[in-house]
This record gives sequence, C-alpha cells and structure tokens, in this order.
Amino acid sequence: MEALSRYEPIVDDFEAFLAACERPLPSVVRVNTIKAGVERAKRALEEGDVGYEDREWNPRVLELDTDKPGNTWPYFHGWIHGQEEVSSLPATVLDPQPGERVLDACAAPGGKTAQIAALMDDTGLVVANDNNLGRLSALRFNAERLGLTNVAVTRQDARNYSLKPLSLDAFDRVLVDAPCSCEGTIRKNPDALDEWTLSHVEGVSGVQKGILKRAIQATREGGTVVYSTCTFAPEENEAVVDHVLEAEGCRVVEFESPLDSRPGVTEWDGEEYDESVEKARRYYPHHNDTGGFFCAKLEVTG
Repeated sequence: MEALSRYEPIVDDFEAFLAACERPLPSVVRVNTIKAGVERAKRALEEGDVGYEDREWNPRVLELDTDKPGNTWPYFHGWIHGQEEVSSLPATVLDPQPGERVLDACAAPGGKTAQIAALMDDTGLVVANDNNLGRLSALRFNAERLGLTNVAVTRQDARNYSLKPLSLDAFDRVLVDAPCSCEGTIRKNPDALDEWTLSHVEGVSGVQKGILKRAIQATREGGTVVYSTCTFAPEENEAVVDHVLEAEGCRVVEFESPLDSRPGVTEWDGEEYDESVEKARRYYPHHNDTGGFFCAKLEVTG
C-alpha cells in the first residue's frame, strides 16, 4: 500500500480509499447478448441457485453471490463472462455501432472485445490485436466460447500497427485499454504492488504514448478513440493523453459517466497538462465498490 501514498493529494477521503483497496472485489459478470438475452441468463442463474443483483447503469452487468462464476452453467455456455464492473466502461464509452470497423488495440484476454462485438450485434468488423502470443490463446478461446463471428485476431505491436494486411484505410473507432502498472487491480490481485517502482511506471508510460499515438493515426477523421487503464498514476493517464494532444490531431471530449467519478488532473509532480484532460474520468475503489480505473474519450480531428 505504500506505493499508493503518492496519490493522497489527488484522492478524496484517502483513508476510505485505502480501506476499499484492501477489500475483495464483488463477483461481477456481463451477459453476452450474442448468445443469450439478459432475462434468459437470469433464469439460468436462478435455476442454478445463483443469486444476482442488477446494476442500474447497465442491464447487462450483474453482481453474483458466488465467487466462482466460471463454475456456473450460463458461464459454460458462454451466456455470461466475468468482467469487473468498471472494466465494462471503456466499450460503453466507445459506443461502437453495427457495421463499423473497430480496433481493440490491446485486446487479450478478450472481455472488452466480446463486449464491443455484442454492442455491434456481431456485425461489421472487430479487429482484436495483441502482441503477446500466450494471451492471444486466451483471447481466441474466449472469442470461440462467446460465439463471436465478427472478430479477426491479429498479432502486432500496437505502436506500429499496420492496416495493410486488413486492406483498410482507417478504423471508425479504436479502443486502447493499455498495458499499465495495474495499481487499480489491487483488490483482485493483492500482490499487484509488490514489484511496483516509479521507473516501471515511467517506462510503461512511453509504451502507452506510442500505442495511443498510433491508434489516433489509424482512425478516420471524426472517429473515436477511447484510452483506458487500470491504474492511478497520472504519468500513465493524463500525461499520455496530454502527449497525443500535442503530437496528433485530436481533442478530448466529454462523456456521460454512469459511475461516480472524478475529473482528470491537470497538474502532477511539477508537470502541467492540457486543461482539456479534465474531461477524462478517474474511478476510485471507494466510490463505486470497484477497482481503480481511468478513461478518456478522444475525437480524431485529422
């Protein structure tokens, strides 16, 4: 927890924040509407004596009273998929439409890819990319289990993503759920901070900047790019967005946040960021009983 002390100046009710970080996460799943409707999934859970609670902001998100959703029949059939509640936000903010061309730049193990495909009614094209071969195996397994037919899997370094193999000029929308220091996953992975170092945060920030920059280049004018991480570090969040605002033709746009959130910070550790990064949103564990998260929505201006 010592690594989190650096965020006391930007987190309200810091003691409640630390206390929340020490509690286990609720067991949350997303209904995979490609295979089953919400009511059908609920009936199957009831038949298996698995209790659930609705999430008002998203009817497809359910909290279960079991900590092993993977042992349920609806999960086995691909009707539900384990996905932390706040992790359902980026695809919702991306708002992909049926028939569009969408890139999930850092897709493995595939939860957000599946959510994007479902929001598109399994039409159009979702390109699920990752450069980690081991994680790609999990991505392909999940795509098959969940019945996704509009997904193409690629293995490329997202910092230099090539559209040539796909014969595309540009994507309509891109999700960059970037690799990060994972500070916000501490409720799920208590050892997430064991190897934490500032040099790692700064190093991964450079990778994130490269990925987001290429995502903007690969998106058509007027298209949407969503950038998200599961970490608290401004070096990996606002600093990355600030970098691409200066380097590429894009702007940060506001979005409706269904969960309690705080605005992006414009100043950190002696650095100042573009004022528009305030339109990004920060999600803290003690506000929604979730993991920690950051999400920014950008419009490509050309």
